[in-house]
Amino acid sequence: MKISKKDALKWFEFFSILPENEEVMTKQQEIIYATFAQIEAAIDHRNNILMSAIKDLKTLKNRTFFVGNESKFPKGCRSCLLGTGLSAIRKTNKCNAECKFCYNYGELDNIPPIGEGMWEIGDTKFYEKDIDLLLSIQQKPTGIAYVYLEPFMEIEKYYSIIKKFSDAKVYQHLYTNGISATEETLKALGEAGLDEIRFNLGASNCSNKVIENIKTAKKYIKAVGIETPMTPEFFKTFFKKKHAILETKLDFINCAELHLNENNIYNYDGENMYISRLGYISPIWSRELTLKFMKIADEENWDLVVHDCSNYTKFARGLNLSSKEGKWFGCNDYACEFSRIPYEIFLPILRDDNFKFLSEEELPDCYKPGKMIF
Repeated sequence: MKISKKDALKWFEFFSILPENEEVMTKQQEIIYATFAQIEAAIDHRNNILMSAIKDLKTLKNRTFFVGNESKFPKGCRSCLLGTGLSAIRKTNKCNAECKFCYNYGELDNIPPIGEGMWEIGDTKFYEKDIDLLLSIQQKPTGIAYVYLEPFMEIEKYYSIIKKFSDAKVYQHLYTNGISATEETLKALGEAGLDEIRFNLGASNCSNKVIENIKTAKKYIKAVGIETPMTPEFFKTFFKKKHAILETKLDFINCAELHLNENNIYNYDGENMYISRLGYISPIWSRELTLKFMKIADEENWDLVVHDCSNYTKFARGLNLSSKEGKWFGCNDYACEFSRIPYEIFLPILRDDNFKFLSEEELPDCYKPGKMIF
């Protein structure tokens, strides 16, 4: 059904005051899904217009979009979208920053440790001495990624395990906010065999120190880039410091569409939100800013890749990984991260007079507020 924005607002005002333990009825679920479809269709239309304005927009086998020098498209992303995926390796449970977009916002002091001398790979705990056993039994992934939370809090523990995977010819990349990186530690990572490093430049609001660390990393590590959730703050500050950032000669910029969970969503209270394929919930400005960012990069012919790491990309990633794992046709781990959808966060977009649905129809009587029969 092509529910009208007016009717959708009336219903969502009702849903937002429902007790948490009260389930919605089947017809109400139809109203919810119809509203989400209307919002998403309007968002897709707006984004398609922005994409059509990017002259040299490219795809990676229709799984994601990018602009720029294809040879610099990060191999870590290729592994994620085309290969057997990125096996996450977890070690550090601490961080030296608290970002409003962090999925662990508000709980950084309560992240459980992995275990003394241990690493978590595939939800299993390993000692470093176990890695040879792992590699001798299971098929090597096309890539692994060091995540969780800020590796440079104890980066000296990473060198030997990176060397072990490097000797096994497994492609490796590491995420960092870059705040605590030094020339000495970046050099040690390169010497250990780290293939790729990604700086979350938004975590430091594009600090000069981190920009300098990106430049330093290029001396020692083969592929160096930025991976940051696209926010208005990052967009604004990046272009203030664009010249200095591009002078680092970095290889890629992954503009992640910000999706929210129960920890960070209320840091964006009042923003216009949408839900993509009934999965990730995002502010509508995140991908819009990415596409505007890509248009500028394309027009100015930056010598790097700018990658649109969107909710669509995450959906494609899930399909690829399920296929490589031999799961059933259509299987995908892409899903909503909320146990109960927070209906109230969709009220701002439904109240926004500047946001229009593409087409609307009158609800059948049995779906109208006050007339629904259960």
